[in-house]
Amino acid sequence: MNLALLGFLMVATFMTLIMTRRMTPLVALIVVPTAFALFAGFASGIGDMMIDGIKTLAPTGVMLLFAILFFSIMTDTGLFDPLVNRLLKIVHGDPLKILMGTVVLCAIVSLDGDGSTTYIITIAALLPLYKRFDMSRLYLCCLLMTTSGIMNLTPWGGPTARAASALELDPAALFLPLIPGMLVGLAALLGLAFWFGLKERRRLGHVVSREPAVFEGMAVSQFPEARRPHLRWVNGALVVLLLAGLVSGIMPLSILMMLAFAVAMIINYPRVADQKERIAAHAGNVLAVVSLIFAAGIFTGILSGTGMVEAMSKEVVAMIPPALGPYMAPITALLSLPFTFFISNDAFYFGMLPILAEAGSHYGVSHMEIARASLMGQPVHLLSPLVPSTYLLVSLAGIDLADHQKFTLIPATVVCLIMTVVGMLVFAFPFIG
Repeated sequence: MNLALLGFLMVATFMTLIMTRRMTPLVALIVVPTAFALFAGFASGIGDMMIDGIKTLAPTGVMLLFAILFFSIMTDTGLFDPLVNRLLKIVHGDPLKILMGTVVLCAIVSLDGDGSTTYIITIAALLPLYKRFDMSRLYLCCLLMTTSGIMNLTPWGGPTARAASALELDPAALFLPLIPGMLVGLAALLGLAFWFGLKERRRLGHVVSREPAVFEGMAVSQFPEARRPHLRWVNGALVVLLLAGLVSGIMPLSILMMLAFAVAMIINYPRVADQKERIAAHAGNVLAVVSLIFAAGIFTGILSGTGMVEAMSKEVVAMIPPALGPYMAPITALLSLPFTFFISNDAFYFGMLPILAEAGSHYGVSHMEIARASLMGQPVHLLSPLVPSTYLLVSLAGIDLADHQKFTLIPATVVCLIMTVVGMLVFAFPFIG
């Protein structure tokens, strides 16, 4: 039995079922590898392969579960409300400041890792400004989506979690070297917003509002009853301590998130009924992400346990000209732009990434470096018609998806390339193996 051929057929089947919407990623991650493993004659060891894969991804699943809950609770408490309100007051009346404030606000709100929530909150806060001053909503959607694509690289964001799960890596170790590229990407977006702002200033002028108080009551929190304004400094200190722990590596990220979540609950919602209510409010987001991670354990466990990924990588290596092999990291970064646009993140990270990583290892490029490179295409990925949150963004803003894609494609691609160059310069992934 040709394991490489079976592996490619398994990946192709998985990708086809997802792209044609015949199966959800959760179901496909479980059913497809199981069927192919049985067909290949691995019935006797299939259970052990699945358990090994799930065990390997368990820390990532735990980290995501508590990270989503923690940052969602911080948003519920109103931790970011003063900063958002202050930002809205500062930018009020000046198109240039409004556009630059759009990037800053989106970067803050995106910390919860959920694109749909980010768009709901930022559109609710900013769209009235854009409408009042007749500003281009294409600018609004371009900046929101590209900023969200950058911030989605946090360890609790979907792409990083998928890449870490697919290659059995530590999400924190995967993420930290990406921070310089993310910061430079955000700086590039601020520069783009500045340019957009100059164009809008010339078109509209600078209108100073006579009603600044209109924004004083606007808050990030979606749940007014859950706000805890008297605990903002305590919650802020808790977030700083968590980020310091992440950077220092004092504990595994999953443990840090569990501890931070527990402390946040005790401080903000000491009543058991309130704690249950907060958990229930975000259970949908948690279940959707964490269940996918554990299902991915079955896929990756079978892919590795049967030897398919090794056989597939040998075939890929044979197709790559030897002169290009050492450049697998930048090649992966460039491939992530079109592939994450035309196929889903699940298909790319669980289907293609293990093959690229194993191929790179033959040329001295580590799995970690390939994983980091694979994340560079995320700002372009969000333009894909396969991303549900993009439909939410354009519908809330009241613009056409095709117009949004045409307008945003070049800026998003430029941001991806900038992050790729920075990633190579700071050795997040090497230019040459």
